[in-house]
Formats: sequence, C-alpha cells, structure tokens
Amino acid sequence: MKQAVIKTGGKQYIVSNGGKIKIEKIDAQEGSEVIFDNVLLLIDGEKTEIGKPLVDGVKVTGKVLSQDRDKKVIIFKYKPKKRYKVKKGHRQPFTEVEITKIGK
Repeated sequence: MKQAVIKTGGKQYIVSNGGKIKIEKIDAQEGSEVIFDNVLLLIDGEKTEIGKPLVDGVKVTGKVLSQDRDKKVIIFKYKPKKRYKVKKGHRQPFTEVEITKIGK
C-alpha cells in the first residue's frame, strides 16, 4: 500500500490511495482533479523515500469532492472589572479531497 506525506496550505498530511482529507481551501471546482507536487515522504511497501526537502518526480493526484465551511468556533474575550467583552464566531472554509493516485 502506498502512502505519502504532502504539504499544502502550510500543513502536512499523511495520505493513501482512496483516502479522504480536509485541507485548507483551494481554488478548484467540485469534481475537478488536483495535483499536489510537494511530496515530503513516499512509502511503497517496504521501500521508503525521504525528500531533501521534496521527493523528486513524485506527484499525488486527487479529486475535489466538496467546498464547504467547518463548524462554527466561538471566540470570546473578557477582561474582568473593565466592562470589556467581545463575542465572535468563525467558520473556516475547507476543501475535501479524495486521493486517487500516488506515484510518478
């Protein structure tokens, strides 16, 4: 089974064929194909390739399943005895991708 570590959106993800991941939002239509060039590590059965910093010639291909926003996170700031309180909400946008191919 092939696995890889890719870098996108400032974060690193462990991916394998058929797996689904939620990544930082990228500009791609639902159903389109996405190619990740920043592969840091490739595991192919017993063989492991470590990039310096990237593995040469290896690409991970995925299919965009959806563009959505995550659950709401409440941010509440409060300072005692100062009559200061702020309540904000935030929904982080994300892209859900299904990994279709790992290889050269």
